[in-house]
Amino acid sequence: TALAELTRPRFRQNKTNSTMGAYKYMEEIYRHKQSDALRFLSRVRAWEYRQRPNILTCNRPGRTDKAHRLGYKAKQGYVIVRAGVRRGGRKRQNHRGMVFGKPKHQGINQLKFERNLQSVAEEKAGRRYSNLRVLNSYWVNQDATMKYYEVIMVDPAHQKIRNDPRINWITKSVHKHREMRGLTSAGRKGRGLRKSGHRANGTIGGSYRAAWLRRNTMRLSRYR
Repeated sequence: TALAELTRPRFRQNKTNSTMGAYKYMEEIYRHKQSDALRFLSRVRAWEYRQRPNILTCNRPGRTDKAHRLGYKAKQGYVIVRAGVRRGGRKRQNHRGMVFGKPKHQGINQLKFERNLQSVAEEKAGRRYSNLRVLNSYWVNQDATMKYYEVIMVDPAHQKIRNDPRINWITKSVHKHREMRGLTSAGRKGRGLRKSGHRANGTIGGSYRAAWLRRNTMRLSRYR
């Protein structure tokens, strides 16, 4: 019996703590968007958003964990802007839907905008607060008509930003209106640049257009 006691396998007990921190808890809630808690919260907040202006600054982010994950800091110089965009495709702007041209150009209703709605929300925020720089954005809510995004914006003239080596890259003038040129995360996604490996072969050189131009341009050496 003593030999059997010595040779019996002993399993180590798992002593890890199963409790979650606040950010992890918020992340798990937003992963289950059809849960009763988040459905109720979203419905109440969507009503509130409809009563407020379409673009406005917030005192604090609605999703603290997501905002900090995308670069937000609770310090001077950072601003949270909530922007709502109308859902759906883009109807062609023709008077009474009349196109005086060929039948192939007479489509009015079933057209889609080239960029995603998140990029449009960033553009709206960047136009309203033109002295700030758009850092990133994330989804917060939606209803049958609108989608709401919170845009993280940075004041490039604030000394707290200019003295911070982790964020003062955005104070350079080359980063003016990044959202207009497809340089934010949502803009790069719309340009098809969120790929790696063999799936990114079509964007070598920075974009699909750059890759196409490089392949279709004949380059001849001067002396041949």
